[in-house]
Amino acid sequence: MTITLTSGEWSSYAASHTARVDALLSGHLERRRRREAHPVEDFLFTYYPIRPNQLRVWHPGPGVRLLDAASYSERRGYQVVDGVAALDSAEITRRTDSITWIRRLLAATLDRQPQFGCFGLHEWAMVYRTPDVRHAAWPLRLGAEGTDQVVESHKIGCSHFDAFRFFTDAARPRNTLQPTRGSQPQLEQGGCLHANMDLYKWAGKLMPFTPSALLLDCFELARDIRTLDMRASPYDLADLGYAPVRIETVEGKAEYTAAQRGFADRARPLRRQLVELCDHLLG
Repeated sequence: MTITLTSGEWSSYAASHTARVDALLSGHLERRRRREAHPVEDFLFTYYPIRPNQLRVWHPGPGVRLLDAASYSERRGYQVVDGVAALDSAEITRRTDSITWIRRLLAATLDRQPQFGCFGLHEWAMVYRTPDVRHAAWPLRLGAEGTDQVVESHKIGCSHFDAFRFFTDAARPRNTLQPTRGSQPQLEQGGCLHANMDLYKWAGKLMPFTPSALLLDCFELARDIRTLDMRASPYDLADLGYAPVRIETVEGKAEYTAAQRGFADRARPLRRQLVELCDHLLG
């Protein structure tokens, strides 16, 4: 089924999308103008490759034709004929291998039982027994020795390769798993904060095929997860207004797990929508 939108219709959708993006990014852009770093919110713009200007562009997704949309001829992935814009099937064909891999990973994660026992220890393992911490401007809440003791007194079971690869050399052997890029589809699971943050990455990699509303839903999920990720980290971010989730305590573990389950519930329908998008493109 194909939907055709008039210029007035799709321009209205595009304007609403731009307004939503501007509201989401206002703090980041203001800090960027002041050249002010932020250890929590900058992550979505330094770790993930999607730039603010890319987010502001509205994409309707597959099965939608835009009338009087000659401007889309300048955008990669679109074909414009007589002023009517639609996704370019040749671009979809060119990216079939990438779409297939993303679909495999997302579907495998969707089908796997979520795990909720990691307590965010990946962030602690990234600073274990090293003076070279990633956010050196912010102190460790328990100090270096106390942080190391937390790592040594817990079983670490990180399943996410892109978190594990930042573990210190001393921390890697302590992980019960040894994730690799190749084993990612076999290990990734829906309770993992980073796997759920990465829905934003996969939605971005599927642009311009990803409907912009879905992309921004994934962005908002990643933003909220990042906040928990850093509140549960060893860093003391109280001066920024982030109350710590003290995962070294019984109460902190319960708080973390409850939030983790909530994020897994939010991520599941978004992951399913991305799988369905891949199926539509591949079909």
